[in-house]
Amino acid sequence: MYPPPPYYAPPPPAYYAPPLMPPPPKRYSPWLVPLIFLVNLGLFIWIMYENDCPSRISKDQCMLGHYLDRFSFQPWKDNRMVGPTPETLQRLGGLDRKLVVDGGEPWRLLSSMWLHAGLIHLFANMLSLDFLGLRLERDFGFHRFVFVYVLAGLGGNVASCLNIIKHDKSSKTISVGASGAIFGLLGASLSELITNWTVYDDKCSTIMILILNAALNLAIGFLLKMDNSGHVGGLVAGFFLGFVLFVKPQFGYVSSKYIPSYHQVKRKPRHNFCQYFLGLVALVVLVILYGVGFGKLFNIKEIKEHLPDSVKNY
Repeated sequence: MYPPPPYYAPPPPAYYAPPLMPPPPKRYSPWLVPLIFLVNLGLFIWIMYENDCPSRISKDQCMLGHYLDRFSFQPWKDNRMVGPTPETLQRLGGLDRKLVVDGGEPWRLLSSMWLHAGLIHLFANMLSLDFLGLRLERDFGFHRFVFVYVLAGLGGNVASCLNIIKHDKSSKTISVGASGAIFGLLGASLSELITNWTVYDDKCSTIMILILNAALNLAIGFLLKMDNSGHVGGLVAGFFLGFVLFVKPQFGYVSSKYIPSYHQVKRKPRHNFCQYFLGLVALVVLVILYGVGFGKLFNIKEIKEHLPDSVKNY
């Protein structure tokens, strides 16, 4: 009689289970856009405090003078944006071409982005900021977002100064507002849609919404006689910045950390050729645009004449 066969216990269930996968990344919650909103609101309150309308004219002439006292607005005939005087905006960092070029105050190219001409101006810009900025910061993070926001605003202010120089060198126009940066986000949204075309489902409707939004904002700028040169400059700068900074992995790309080691799969590259090509071309165009813009604004030829010969030759 043969002995019974040895007993083999079945392997534990974990033997058949797939390997544990890393947990999905936590969804990013935007914080920079709300912070920008609060900073702009706080600065506007500070501007109205410094403006002090009742100290210039009577409380009866100031808008809401008896209710807001020092924070009251200038009369409607003086400021249709419901805000301070141009002199206050200039004193607190508004964009004045003469002070930027001749007065040695180029910092106004950045400071003017955070000031607003009135309550209507502030409300319109912050509404557009929330509409465009929250999605972009959520998708690409605050570090890329802040680069596009600041550089687009800077590009819009440079374009605004060049437009003043071109049409009227003696103009005393004061330009303020985040409109250039907002239009930069609009342009970056459009270029981001183009370069990340493969990961979008409803492409046509998204393009139409962005184009209509840009057309509407430009139309409002013409109706309110705002500085549309700054809007266009920010739009163009943001459009090319989007190709460089707002790039997503192409459709079908999977990171190696999500693929088990025993799986032999052919992985797609993170970005395709068109994304690399558009990013490189956009980077070259940005260098040229900013270089030419700053060169014309600060008259590089005239500056070069005052440099030492050793620096010129170098």
